[in-house]
Amino acid sequence: MAAACSGWRCLGLLPWRLRAAGQAAGVGLLRAQSRGYCVPFGTGRYARGRARKGSRMLVGAAFALGGTFGLFQTLQNPLKAQEHLAEQQAAKQLNDSSVIISAIKTYLVSRKKSLEEIVSFYPPMKAVNERGKEVTEYGNKYWLMLDEMETQHVYPIKETRVEEMKWRKWADDWLVHLISPNVYRTPREALASFNYIVHEGKFGTVEGFFAKYVGAVAMFFISKRLKSRHHLQDNVREDLYKAANDWVKAIGKHRPFMGGSQPNLADLAVYGVLRVMEGLEAYDDMMTHTKIQPWYHRMEKAIGEAEVPNWQLLQPPY
Repeated sequence: MAAACSGWRCLGLLPWRLRAAGQAAGVGLLRAQSRGYCVPFGTGRYARGRARKGSRMLVGAAFALGGTFGLFQTLQNPLKAQEHLAEQQAAKQLNDSSVIISAIKTYLVSRKKSLEEIVSFYPPMKAVNERGKEVTEYGNKYWLMLDEMETQHVYPIKETRVEEMKWRKWADDWLVHLISPNVYRTPREALASFNYIVHEGKFGTVEGFFAKYVGAVAMFFISKRLKSRHHLQDNVREDLYKAANDWVKAIGKHRPFMGGSQPNLADLAVYGVLRVMEGLEAYDDMMTHTKIQPWYHRMEKAIGEAEVPNWQLLQPPY
């Protein structure tokens, strides 16, 4: 029984261990994007190897939570560093990745505001979803809180802001829901997914056994419920293929990214969802049967060249 509990604890902790790597990669891209270029990510084969290893490790985060993408999880780390705030008010923690992206991007563009002040622009609101469950929503989570001059700098063409918000919402409301039904589509694929998690996560023998077999069975049945809930086709691959091609069509043939010459927040959101399938059959099928591969590889290069973020740069000066 103790071994079983240990296995379940490790399975539950897996996303939190791996998501920090995604958070760092994403913020690095945001920093580079805010300057209009990418900063080299180290030099030589060793640095590139570390970047590739970090990318592989990120995959496990979504599996253990049923495909929840997570390039970013919380602003807890930079906020924790400011211990004096904890004495004055309750600790702030954000769990919505879209809010986190918007807040960090706002901070990087508008250094006149503190991170705490920016977070306050995204107040949580309690709501009841279609299943009668109380959830926390952020009505303005796709907005950057910038003044007129800053907005003009980031969005020189007004339509680009609307387009970015539209596709960020699409990634949250539709694309993310295609992941679990696809990576756990069959018992064989579910087992392969958790085998990948165990291998990359370097579990112990007993912990790995429970994570692999118990997790695979659980997620196979959960994926069927998600398929029904989101009204997916019998062959869920078709929904994934269509979504990938819809995204490529929206970008068009005359720009490398939705953001133009550099990725914008919509590029980052879509890439963050899709990369959790790397190393799995669903990912290979998507690359083979859709037109998304060139864009995806351009995103890999952009993130690989982004500078590793220093959390000190995300903290306001004192």
